Amino acid sequence: MTTGWVLTDPPTVPALTPYDLRCEHLAEPLGIGSARPRLSWRLASPVRGDRQEAFRVRVERDGVQVWDSGWRSEQATSVDHGGAPLTSLTDYTWHLEVRDAAGAATGASATFATGIFHPGEWQARWIEHDYETEPPFEPPVDKVEPRSERSATLAAPRYLRRSFDLPAPVVRARVYATAHGLYQLNANGRRVGADELTPGWTDYRYRVAYQTYDVTDLLHEGENVLGAVLAEGWWSGYVGWDTRSQAHHYGKRPRLLAQLVVDHPDGTRTVIGTDAGWLERTGPLRFADLLMGESYDARLELGDWSSPGHVLGQGWERAGEAGADVSTVVAASTEPVRVMEDLPAVSVDRRGPGRYVVDLGQNVAGRIRLRIRGAAAGDRIRLRHAEMLESDGEVYTANLRTADATDYYVSAGADEETFEPAFTVHGFRYVEVDGYPGDLTTADVTGRVLHSDTPVAGRFECSDPGVNRLLGNIRWGQRGNFVSVPTDCPQRDERLGWTADAQIFLPTAAYQADVQTFFANWLEDLAVAQTPDGAVPDVIPHLITGRHGTPAWSDAATIVPWTLYRSYGDERVLRQAWPSMRRWVDFVHTANPGLIWRNRTGGHYGDWLQVGVCTDRDVLATAYFARSAELTAATARVLGLRDEAAAYGELRDRIAAAFVAEFVDAEGKVRGDTQTGYLLPLAFGLLPEDLEQEAVKHLVADLERRDRSLTTGFAGVALLCPVLAGYGQLELAYDLLHDDRYPSWGYSIRHGATTIWERWDGWTEEQGFGPVAMNSFNHYSLGSVGEWLYSGVAGIDQAPSSVAFRDLVIRPRPGGRLDWAQAAYDTPSGRVTTRWEVADGTVKLDVGVPPGTTATVHVPTADPTSVRESDRPVAGQEEIDVLGPADGVLVCRVASGRYRFAADA
Repeated sequence: MTTGWVLTDPPTVPALTPYDLRCEHLAEPLGIGSARPRLSWRLASPVRGDRQEAFRVRVERDGVQVWDSGWRSEQATSVDHGGAPLTSLTDYTWHLEVRDAAGAATGASATFATGIFHPGEWQARWIEHDYETEPPFEPPVDKVEPRSERSATLAAPRYLRRSFDLPAPVVRARVYATAHGLYQLNANGRRVGADELTPGWTDYRYRVAYQTYDVTDLLHEGENVLGAVLAEGWWSGYVGWDTRSQAHHYGKRPRLLAQLVVDHPDGTRTVIGTDAGWLERTGPLRFADLLMGESYDARLELGDWSSPGHVLGQGWERAGEAGADVSTVVAASTEPVRVMEDLPAVSVDRRGPGRYVVDLGQNVAGRIRLRIRGAAAGDRIRLRHAEMLESDGEVYTANLRTADATDYYVSAGADEETFEPAFTVHGFRYVEVDGYPGDLTTADVTGRVLHSDTPVAGRFECSDPGVNRLLGNIRWGQRGNFVSVPTDCPQRDERLGWTADAQIFLPTAAYQADVQTFFANWLEDLAVAQTPDGAVPDVIPHLITGRHGTPAWSDAATIVPWTLYRSYGDERVLRQAWPSMRRWVDFVHTANPGLIWRNRTGGHYGDWLQVGVCTDRDVLATAYFARSAELTAATARVLGLRDEAAAYGELRDRIAAAFVAEFVDAEGKVRGDTQTGYLLPLAFGLLPEDLEQEAVKHLVADLERRDRSLTTGFAGVALLCPVLAGYGQLELAYDLLHDDRYPSWGYSIRHGATTIWERWDGWTEEQGFGPVAMNSFNHYSLGSVGEWLYSGVAGIDQAPSSVAFRDLVIRPRPGGRLDWAQAAYDTPSGRVTTRWEVADGTVKLDVGVPPGTTATVHVPTADPTSVRESDRPVAGQEEIDVLGPADGVLVCRVASGRYRFAADA
């Protein structure tokens, strides 16, 4: 387990060296679903100008080579397996060699394993509780188990086991498992893997992911036991605000599918699958739900129920078979949810006999691990979770709506017990512990932080503690809402994958973590949810809402795949998304042949949660129509579809012309005269050049009229600082960044926020808490300014024609209250770093460029002739090409390596 969400530094190396080898963008995956996977790597080198002149990849199975790419004179840092299709259920090793410009070669190796490629390879069958038989025996309980009206509709999770004999020692053993519901596996009494909330949330009607676990060290010759606990999860539990007595969005009964494959020394193989030979029953888990919480009665524990030799008591019955249809079962393609950090409690406030309010000091998504001492058998402890406190110090739960977010524990009476839920997740900072025996201390309470294990990719820091806190809040908001899918909040009865939120925040998310598999997985559910005529639902996976085709929301169909391609360079995401992209643009075009998007606008939320203004909805919709057409044309060009590229490019230009004719007057004023109304056409390039500066003047005038205060909602907030800085209004952008008046990012920070709030008015001094109907205190959308901290303040960006940051643009923008800023970002090629500092009339800029890439560096200076690098004039240095002064900078072109610039400020 990690101790925090921190960026791992690349290795310190003497020469060009590959590192971070991945298969299908995953580190040493165990069960990939592709027979021709992509293999990729990053590069490090301390040598200026170093680059990969050639590479060679060899793939082996059991020491026998199955593919050799040969030496390829390329600077690419990825390659698709080019040999014969790989075999299912097989371990592979791949060896990489890279050669630098001098001909010296270095190498690295990694492993991966294939999963189950063909449905016919599944011998397991789905199993579930057999409701046709008599209910299983349950020991009497002398106290009514705690339930709310909603949790009373939930069935008790099932405990399942299968005992079997292995005829020979174990060389290799893998379990391939999934569920309709949530599951945890055990083998011979020990937990299998560290994944949580498996199999994760996908649109189960079309696909459910299976996970692969190595259990070689857990099994042995002779008797063994596989066990599993099966809960409802997204499959049949509560999802969103559906308040029916039982949601059952996908099905009524949780089911398990698991297949153990064991290889023996003599080459034979034993396969054990789920079937009617498994036994099942209820146990100490009385109910478990993602929204409602979990109840555990320790008096009902089953002992070593998943261990060999365990004597089974009453209550175990044969599991029921539920068919062998595995047509929707696919290999997991992204990182699972895991416990990523432990947070010790920072304070405990006694509120009454046995009742305490505990503060973790940080709003998180996760659960509590509670140590209990001195409880009598049957004592009940209740844990209620909340993000905020009332003015009297009690937990504030009104914003949870119908989500109970409450866990229960009934003691077995042992001297010391530990309770930690397994199949629920809460969004909270505070927890009320009620019914605790004795004195509760901070040492008794630990916060367990859960989120998808996306590798950390970026780091930012500056001289202003307020900006650092803002970036920290953005990061925690990302962590709390990237739980299997990109959700809108982790606390209330919603937690849905809203499409606008995802596309708006993705550029920020990609700077902070490697999210390419996370979002590529989500895009698969977007594609299957698209209607036959091309409309995209507001939420993905598609449940709850019936709305489709909403401007800025459904445009995720074009924006998300293009952003992934630009960030990571894998064309496959565009090939897979292309049908969705063109169908979406065609849907809007068919409904709006006049090119102003007024028809078929779905929910049409406009600039959601803007402050005190109303951006014209036709302006917003038409701007996004043009943007989607532009990205669809760009995708067609990448894919070599010339006719389609020309057609969608021409469509985009006609939409832009229609936009100007309909909404923009001769002085550059955009209909509605709002900040977002100007930001959208400026950011999307819809205005003719002669009107751009006029529109900027109107934008600035609006901000000045409001005493330099923002009004932007979800659609505009990400564009505010980049557009202002890009059009010469850097200090105005910094004023907004540093502002702590309402509404601003700093206002919530001044009032104790540790995550990004959903609304600017989530809490105000005048009104207190905002509208109960929709008021999350952990929501990432308004944190999309994070992209500008990396690309604008620290200056890590790429050229407009660049992909995967191969052609870097380093343009830091000193200003505001900042004396210095620094950032690091792991591009697909390797680590890029920047640090700038202004002191004593001198600006210093340190830049690190990964091997094989180039960078255009804009050195801030009042005197371009003063610029030096490593105490030498920049002119004449072999790795530096001076392009000339421009707008208060000296522009240089550099090769890979480390550079230390200094100049007069």
